[in-house]
This record gives sequence, structure tokens and C-alpha cells, in this order.
Amino acid sequence: MSGITMRDIGRQLGVSAVTVSKALAGKSGVSEEMRQKIIRRASELGYVNPNAPQTTPTSGLDVGILIPENFFSVVSFYATFYKQLVQALTDAGHFGIMELVTHDMQTTLTLPNLLRSRHVDALICLGQLTSPYMQLLTRQKMPVICLDFHDPFVTTDAIVSDNAFGAAQLTYWLIEQGHRDIGFVGDIKATSSIMERYLGFLSAMLMKDLPVRPECVFSDRSPEGNTFHTFQLPEKMPTAFVVNCDMSAQALITDLQSRGYCVPEDISVVGFDDFCPTAGNTPPLTTFRVNCPAMCRMAVKLIGERCAGDRKTIGRVVIGGECVFRDSAAPVSVIH
Repeated sequence: MSGITMRDIGRQLGVSAVTVSKALAGKSGVSEEMRQKIIRRASELGYVNPNAPQTTPTSGLDVGILIPENFFSVVSFYATFYKQLVQALTDAGHFGIMELVTHDMQTTLTLPNLLRSRHVDALICLGQLTSPYMQLLTRQKMPVICLDFHDPFVTTDAIVSDNAFGAAQLTYWLIEQGHRDIGFVGDIKATSSIMERYLGFLSAMLMKDLPVRPECVFSDRSPEGNTFHTFQLPEKMPTAFVVNCDMSAQALITDLQSRGYCVPEDISVVGFDDFCPTAGNTPPLTTFRVNCPAMCRMAVKLIGERCAGDRKTIGRVVIGGECVFRDSAAPVSVIH
């Protein structure tokens, strides 16, 4: 039965709505016998007290983790991120269940199996999904959190790294090392994170009155999201590149070395994420460390609050990180 009010309960027991309110709130002025009758009848009628305090569940939530298929592989930033998210859920007494979202699922707006089977209490979307797909997910009447991206067309909580600030800090550092001709590598429109990192790079160049050559800004991936291993390099090379992520930075260094360039002696390269281990002959990356553990803890905290009934969206939460200086970038060479 729905739509039951205190007046309905009082009418059945021959008392006023005020008496019912006092009984349900545990206030004085009602005999214990009547209080128990009111509580019992309210339960029988399925009454839900809108003023009852909400408590955050301490354990036992089944949380779906949706990751775009093109972002996930055994050795990837998102595989590491996923492990840390599952650990944060486990530490809070919850359970994480992953499902990869394919390109076709997003194109045809096909719900994940986790939702079709109703196996989860809430969703954490790890990695950028399309706006129409996010709109589909948020219509499913369960809490949805965006992790490592945000969508301006969807009203939901999002936890992101300090992308613009981090990229700006790396760019300022390169400028301090004497670099004036700096490029940016990344598909700017692929994700909100890459866009923000590009804007951070651009803001630093603008603040220092340094031009950015259009040919020195180019993509690192195919339209399907597959990272390039060879790049469309400009005829006149800059002295440094800011790359949107470590995986692409490492691929760029390998490509540069195959063309006879030395890193960082000829060209400096900085990444973002602090994910990639050193591979082959590539130098350890200077990068911006994303604080994944803190982002995961915040996502789990918000999921708990939303599942407890606090549905007030707080918007975008930015988690800070830090620059890590290694051997892939150096003061501009005297050659230049």
C-alpha cells in the first residue's frame, strides 16, 4: 500500500496525527502501549517516515563497475585503477562487479547485463562513456558515479584528477627548463580528461606568451580509441612534448628513437598518470601522478551516501596529484 499518511494511521487507531507523529519520533506524551500499536500499524500499512534519519550502510553493497572496452587491457592504467577501486570497496565492506562496455553497446544503447539482471545496488563508471549512454544509465533509478571523467550533459557525481592544473604544472616546468616550442599529443575530444589536460597545457603557454604551432598538436589514438605506435610528426620538431597519458608518452618516445632522436637530449617528453613502468630503452617518464587511491575512496564514500538515501548531487570532485620528475625531460639542449 502506498501513500499512507500519519492521519490514516491515526484514523485507524482513533488518535490524532500529532499523536502518531510523536510516537514514531520517540517523543514523550504517548503511552508505551499506544506507541507500540502505532509503530506496529505503521509497519503493517507500509508507512515510510520521510523525516526518519538516514544511515549509511556499513557493508554489503553490490557495486557494478562499468569500464569502456577500449580503455581496458591486462596491462593498462584502467586495469590498475580497477584493482584499486575493488580494494577500496572491499575495505568498506562492499563488493565490486566489473563489466566491460563495448562500442556496440553504447551505439545501440544496450543496458549492461549487471542492470538487466538487477544484480547491483549502484554503478561506478570508470572511464568515459558516451553522453547518450550515460543518460541511459542515470535513468535506471540507482546511484551512478563517474570516476576519472565527467559529463556536462548528465547530472551525477564525478570524481576527477586535477587534469588542467597538472598539465599546466608540467608545461611551466618545461618552460623553466628553457623550452619555448612545445607540442601536445592527445585526441583532445576523446575524453573530458584529455580536453582538460590540453587546456592546462594551453593556459600555461598563453600565460607565458608562447605560441603553439597547430602542427605540433596531434592525436595519439584512432577513432576507436586504439593508441598509435607511430605518429604524424611535424616537419619542424618542437623541443618538447606534453603527452596526455603515460602509455602514449612511452609510445611516442619509442617512435622518436626509431627515427634517430634521443630523449631527452634532442626532445623532452612528459606524460600524465604515473602509470607506465620503464620499457626497453625508454627513459623513466617525467609525469603527473594521479592520486587513484584517494579518487577510489571518494567514489566509495559517495556511493555509500547515495545508497543510504542522500541523493543530493554535489557535482564534480577534483582530487589533487603531484608532478614526478624523472629522466625523459631535461633543460633544452644547446643543439636547439
